[in-house]
Amino acid sequence: MSEAASAAEPTAPALPVRWHRRVLALAFPIVLANLTQPILGAVDTAVAGHLDGASYLGGVALGGLFFNFVFWGFGFLRMGTTGLVAQAHGAGEHAALRDNVVRALFLAVAIGAAVLALQVPLIDYALRALGGSDAVQHNARIYCHARIWAAPLALGNYVVLGWLLGTQRVRLALLSQVFINGVNIVAVFLYVHAFDWGVAGIGAATSTADALGFVLGAALLWHGRTRGLPALNRHALFDAAALRRLIALNRDIFLRTLCLLLSFGWFAHLGAKQGDATLAANALLLNFQTFMAYGLDGFAHAAEALVGAAIGARDRHAFVQAIKVTALWSALGALGFTLVYAGTGSWIVERLTDQASVRATADLYLPWAALSPLVSVGGYLLDGVFIGATRTRELMTSMIVSFAIFVGASWPLLMLYGNHGLWAAILVFMAARGVTLACHLPRLVGGMGGESA
Repeated sequence: MSEAASAAEPTAPALPVRWHRRVLALAFPIVLANLTQPILGAVDTAVAGHLDGASYLGGVALGGLFFNFVFWGFGFLRMGTTGLVAQAHGAGEHAALRDNVVRALFLAVAIGAAVLALQVPLIDYALRALGGSDAVQHNARIYCHARIWAAPLALGNYVVLGWLLGTQRVRLALLSQVFINGVNIVAVFLYVHAFDWGVAGIGAATSTADALGFVLGAALLWHGRTRGLPALNRHALFDAAALRRLIALNRDIFLRTLCLLLSFGWFAHLGAKQGDATLAANALLLNFQTFMAYGLDGFAHAAEALVGAAIGARDRHAFVQAIKVTALWSALGALGFTLVYAGTGSWIVERLTDQASVRATADLYLPWAALSPLVSVGGYLLDGVFIGATRTRELMTSMIVSFAIFVGASWPLLMLYGNHGLWAAILVFMAARGVTLACHLPRLVGGMGGESA
């Protein structure tokens, strides 16, 4: 055996350890940053849950679903930016990286302005489609009209976050998200309890946080820019090929996200048909789903950054290692969430509302929320892999199939088993997301070869 070979032997096991450390160094701050989002939602839920009547909580729940459609519906601004920026970062193409961010910011402002111009019909149509009692609908409209004014800045924050994740500036991503949600928490208590604005105060607090968060994000963009680049070139910025790619990515991710949001909207709609207490209980338990989603998305975001950088650098080995290691930590994270929910779920419900009927209903369906992390983990991780690879067509088609499965299963299960059947259907949907994407994974790995996207 040669001296070089024997010298290499002791270091062979170090590669997985190095990758575990790299994934955790990226994922841990992202997990913390992501978990500030559901903490914010839980605070809003808790504030509404302690107002006098279940209709306030139901109104905030429906209003939150509306903004899930409006803002998460344009989540491609974050996901597309992360994928494109990560690949440009891995390839060392700093001018392309900057141009991708500027294009996305222009798009965010344009979409946000359109949302503001169309806010009245958007809110009216969406809330009527979601259903609920007259009191719930009334409170949802108050919440939505108070929150919507920061739409362009909220969407701009998605671009900033995409840039931070794509360039692996995860600590700054944590700082940004903690700042936004810290402002929101302070503002919601100030507006609701000090100013007595009620449900309007909950919406206005989120709007305030989005606006101040964008101010911080703009400062981070300016401070983190690459110095010495040529000035922005209008022709390069609006290059036809780059715009076509951006539009294709955004279209696919938009349709994928729309199906995801329609699924949760359909879930809320069917829940509303079972009464305000069931609607409110399902809304509480969806906070468990949201906590889990944001936590597991930390590993998915790490996969986005690492997979995108590996593709930009044309490094197949790094690509495979990124998938393997993030998959392991995602599975461990999902198991952790399930154990916590099974052990402390009732205690969490009690912290979120003092409405006895809502507490009792939520406890009845808690086991479904506890099982959800184990069922959902594959879909969340593979979302990150395919976003980092900018293989958005697969994301879109897999979500469409999963959505069709959910819609087909939800009504019969609801008729047979009531709200238990509805929860079973949403878990079938989560499982289908992972299975359908896993079917595309061998082709993605096999095609890594010399392709950069």
